[in-house]
Amino acid sequence: MRAVIQRVKYASVTVENETVGKIDKGFLVLLGVGKGDSEAEADLLAAKIAKMRVFCDENGKMNLSLNQIGGEILVISQFTLYANCVHGNRPDFFASEGPVRANELYEYFAEKVKALSECKTERGIFGADMKVELLNDGPVTIILDTDELRKDKK
Repeated sequence: MRAVIQRVKYASVTVENETVGKIDKGFLVLLGVGKGDSEAEADLLAAKIAKMRVFCDENGKMNLSLNQIGGEILVISQFTLYANCVHGNRPDFFASEGPVRANELYEYFAEKVKALSECKTERGIFGADMKVELLNDGPVTIILDTDELRKDKK
């Protein structure tokens, strides 16, 4: 499972000219589900994101978590995080999980990160043509991959 986490001042997602998710200060999480991912990867990623300390304290040091600043989360499904661009100019997405299982894990992840962070959590609509608007804060952008997170645990 892969995630691109962006610290934002605000973010929203629109589908067919209707806003379906909107947050103020917090994280925009672009989430990709890879073949073979399970609830274990979602749990690992959600726990890491919920506790991530990248908001500034009174000394300007990135030391505070979402919960500590009263932040919010917007989760957007993003299968293109598993793009393979090695051959040719048109990426393939064979490493991404199929839509039924990917949607199950996307929904599971969104609920898990909401429970662990205790923050308002919004989401896009899986598989829809979404328009995402955000104002990066910093900018702070962090990429997490559960394959890499597991290596650190060994």
